[in-house]
Amino acid sequence: MLGFLSLCLPIFAVVGLGWVAVRRGTIAPAVTDAVGTFAFSFALPAMLLRLMAAQPLAQSFEPRFFGGYLGACLLVFFGTMAGAMLLAGRRRGQAAAVAASAAMGNVGYLGPPLLLPLLGERGAGPVAMAIMSEVAIVIALGSVLMAPMGERGVLGRVLRSLLLNPVLLAISGGAVLGALGLAIPGPVERFLGFLGAAAGPTALFALGGTLGRLSLDRRLVLAAGAATAAKLAVYPLLAWLLLGPLLGLELFWVQAGVMLAAMPTATNAFVLAQRFHTGAESVSAVVLLSTAIASVAFPLTAWLLTGPVAVP
Repeated sequence: MLGFLSLCLPIFAVVGLGWVAVRRGTIAPAVTDAVGTFAFSFALPAMLLRLMAAQPLAQSFEPRFFGGYLGACLLVFFGTMAGAMLLAGRRRGQAAAVAASAAMGNVGYLGPPLLLPLLGERGAGPVAMAIMSEVAIVIALGSVLMAPMGERGVLGRVLRSLLLNPVLLAISGGAVLGALGLAIPGPVERFLGFLGAAAGPTALFALGGTLGRLSLDRRLVLAAGAATAAKLAVYPLLAWLLLGPLLGLELFWVQAGVMLAAMPTATNAFVLAQRFHTGAESVSAVVLLSTAIASVAFPLTAWLLTGPVAVP
């Protein structure tokens, strides 16, 4: 367990550093926005493109993993939405926002720095499929359900934004290169490696800066507790059940799926709720609470899945 803490806590410490920097006013929120844009638009796509292109598609893409992981994601989404509507009396838009916070993990920013040291570069494949599940599908689904009844063009706007999403484009491009067996030229590969190496620190710092602008009080903690439990407990359990006992996948895929499902809620869920003016306060609480708990819960989950590792 100590080995996993030594691997994971420095990563969450960078998130904490961004949080402190914004809370203390050391840097302006606009700075972390710019850092986040750099990470999302340039560094993370460069890293994923290089890693995906370096592997045969059969090694990085497992259709049963994608189906099982997506199945767990949708079960959590619709189960949370049903609970929010039937038990908490929330309206459709608010319930969809809470459901997105339970089903949308920070797999893009936290997935690579947490999984690749544990699973190696092969872990880029599961990370890419999780991003496609949670970003492409949950964002589209959540947008349609959060939008006011009768609003036109929502799905079209979402689909256009997804088609231009730099991370999804990088994943698709890397998958094509891997399927065709085309190697990236040496200078380009080194450029992508150098640029991609900045993805982890910049993304994590920007995440902390975003969290530093959110607030949490006792009332919100209680309201966010159920969605946080769904994200950090129910989602990983469903991923294990579907990928392991039901689909019988190789241990590597089960470990990757459960650890990805155990990621805290992505700030994209908060941005989505803000965009549609529904449930943003509750979602912000889930983002903060799940990230704080995951800083300890994720190392525990990884330790239970993979066994002890050497302390660096």
